[in-house]
Amino acid sequence: MRLPVFLALLLAAAGAHAADYTAQAGSTLGFEAQYQGEAIAGKFARFTPAIRFDPANLATSRFDVRIDLASATTGNPDYDGELRGQSFLDSVTRPEARYVATRFRALGGNRFVAEGELTLRGVTQPAPLTFTWTAGAQPVLAGEAVLKRLAFEVGAGEWSDPEVIRDEVKVTTRLVLAPSN
Repeated sequence: MRLPVFLALLLAAAGAHAADYTAQAGSTLGFEAQYQGEAIAGKFARFTPAIRFDPANLATSRFDVRIDLASATTGNPDYDGELRGQSFLDSVTRPEARYVATRFRALGGNRFVAEGELTLRGVTQPAPLTFTWTAGAQPVLAGEAVLKRLAFEVGAGEWSDPEVIRDEVKVTTRLVLAPSN
């Protein structure tokens, strides 16, 4: 009688832990801003997400994403130098941004919200990420957040006029994941 109780406890404990995942090829982290009414899209070529997620047990889930700001690109050299420069991302002085989420809410179906915080340019602000979770051998996390750039002092000063550059920046991600060992 003791063995079945032990096995039941072991199985219950095994199900209580979220799985750890690493990003695979095809994962993206992008952004879109508006400059003088024109959409400017870009991406971060280098970012490292550490994902722990279990849709059945959100309390054990965690996102920790490190973003190499010097890897930001719009594909336009005129914009990219300014984007990575001191007025915007300041990638020389503060080369990394970090997104950490430890609280999650289910929205129904395979939709969730990560109630995370982004640290950028030394400023930490709430940054909820709404995402879908597609389970499978290689789960896919696809999400979107809208950030206020001026809350992070991005483009402050001469670039702070929302008629020139909108305050809202849309951030999108699509992570193709595999269990980490």
